Amino acid sequence: MAFGLFSLSAPVLIDALAKATAKATATPIPTLAPTLAPTATLAAGVSPTLTPLATLTPFATVTPDVIGSGSIVVAQHTGLLWVFDQLEYLIMVPLVYLSILFCIGMLVYRIVQIWRAPRSPFTLQVFPSMKKPRIAALGDTFAMPQVRRHQPLFWVFLMIFHVSLVLLVLGHLDLLPQISLVPESSRDMLGGGLVGVGVTVPLFYFLFRRFKTPNREISVLADYLLLILVIFLALFGDLMSWGNSWTTTGFILTKQHFAGYLDSLVRFTFLDPRYWLSGTHYHFAVLHVLLAELFFVVVPFSKIVHAFLALPVNLLRRK
Repeated sequence: MAFGLFSLSAPVLIDALAKATAKATATPIPTLAPTLAPTATLAAGVSPTLTPLATLTPFATVTPDVIGSGSIVVAQHTGLLWVFDQLEYLIMVPLVYLSILFCIGMLVYRIVQIWRAPRSPFTLQVFPSMKKPRIAALGDTFAMPQVRRHQPLFWVFLMIFHVSLVLLVLGHLDLLPQISLVPESSRDMLGGGLVGVGVTVPLFYFLFRRFKTPNREISVLADYLLLILVIFLALFGDLMSWGNSWTTTGFILTKQHFAGYLDSLVRFTFLDPRYWLSGTHYHFAVLHVLLAELFFVVVPFSKIVHAFLALPVNLLRRK
């Protein structure tokens, strides 16, 4: 049922995206776009200002040649550069929606499949039973006492990774202008770069431990490829976060720039992200988003599905 709904909704979304892109290309769009303040201004803690533009067309490069003059220079690429502009726009806008929709649809389909599967003839219950099974199930899910008992080093990295992952999600939500966990004038993401360390270092540990017995014998190629994908996804995000937090000049793209891009995604404006994200570092953001989209597509078919089933299974075990 879920797969059927997804199959029906995906073509509709693709058609809507195509029409919106064609319409945006054909006619100028009156809107507000942020000027890209120079590095010195960002380092001083001054946020980019919003400048009304009479006309904006997608696939155009926004170059901050005239800062403070009340206008943004918009240049149209041609030839091979125009093709790359099209590909980057496809990655940064339409594929974001499609990959997330695909991930949600397939996760629902997988969970429904598991729910409808024949029940196991053997009990999953843990003996002796606990007086408060729900609390015990929460402890099994989030504290992972069995892992701590048998593999303490693995447990330490797991805890660091999961705590950092929660902070990473909050840090990405904080990029939205509607949320301000970190001051708007700051160019740092939540944690000032340390959250990225807390995610990336455990990922390398998870990868290297699979080369050792007994994990090597139970690992398949997909396990290694998934970890490599997530490591590169984290590293491209780290380059932007660490560049802003740990260098003097910082990364060209800051929290204020990403706020405009993410806000445009939330509002379904379908505008070219280079109205907010400009310069050579924009390509780092494109690669980061592309890897995130690949991750969303792979998740429903990977072992990461356990994250959505851990608590329900532990509740069954503790009943």
